[in-house]
Amino acid sequence: MDVSFLGGPQPQRGIGVVAPFDFALDRELWRWMPDDISLRLTRTPYVPVEVSLDLARIVSEHETLGEAVRALGASEPEVIAYACTSGSFVGGVVGERAMCEAMNTAGEVPSLTTSGALLEALGELGAKRIALVTPYTESVTDSLEEYLAEAGVAVTGRAFLGLTRHIWKVPYRSVVDMARQAVVGAADALFISCTNLPTYDAIPQLEAELRMPVLSANQVTMWAALRRIGAHAVGPYQGLLLDRPSARRVPTLEGTGGISGGSGIPENPLSGIPLPEGMPLAELDEIGEFSEIGDIPGIAEMGRMETVRRAQDVQPVQPGEWAQPSQPDPPTEEQEGWT
Repeated sequence: MDVSFLGGPQPQRGIGVVAPFDFALDRELWRWMPDDISLRLTRTPYVPVEVSLDLARIVSEHETLGEAVRALGASEPEVIAYACTSGSFVGGVVGERAMCEAMNTAGEVPSLTTSGALLEALGELGAKRIALVTPYTESVTDSLEEYLAEAGVAVTGRAFLGLTRHIWKVPYRSVVDMARQAVVGAADALFISCTNLPTYDAIPQLEAELRMPVLSANQVTMWAALRRIGAHAVGPYQGLLLDRPSARRVPTLEGTGGISGGSGIPENPLSGIPLPEGMPLAELDEIGEFSEIGDIPGIAEMGRMETVRRAQDVQPVQPGEWAQPSQPDPPTEEQEGWT
């Protein structure tokens, strides 16, 4: 069969990704990609160290990053992202900028990191106060909070698991439960840290329930990388990915009770995202009466998502502990005879 008329595969633009050696969520990164853009991934060399501040420093050494970036250069990416949150915040704001400069020098293409992308996303949303969720130990979580404080972002509440390995195995239910625990203050957004923590399907559920933008490490990394090349990430019902012109920023509240800065667009108190043009406040009030995910227009069509009711069937989690699903009631004598 002659297939020459097909003309070959369509050209693919490329995004390079440097990930730590234990990164296990390649498939999740691809879910944010448009069809005409490919990911070209490489990993840092293996070291026998568990997830910790020491590991974060090792996998973010400039020499290690330089070698990885040069390896990616053969595939001609248009931008390179270092997909590791702890590795890019462990040196503070100055350390993160130095990493980008080292990557730029090694690859001669624009480079970014997960922690830098986080600050960029928070700036896009006008978020200065966030709730924080991490799978890390307390010391690593503290380091992230210090990085955010240095950048002028306050943490209003937090929850963490205390894990040092196998972070990619954490289920969505644990992420959702930690998020509920972390949102205890007046936060503008929620951030879920660690590129090895699955979050794609949990983000829409949490945004609907918590009424605020929800950011995750992989989401902001892919959003920022695609933004560098003029493309848009694919993520239905994810507030950060709404198509908003850069001039339309969320107004900030400056303690005087009035709205200052931004473009004067009314703020959506449910999500911290600018209201659609022409949307009356009365309609917003109606949305505010929703109490379940299924009540919100469009969410019911997301068949792959668990509902809030199912997500609430989780035992409360304490910092450093796993959230476990509730155990079903023992079968009755009649049920035991079913086949």
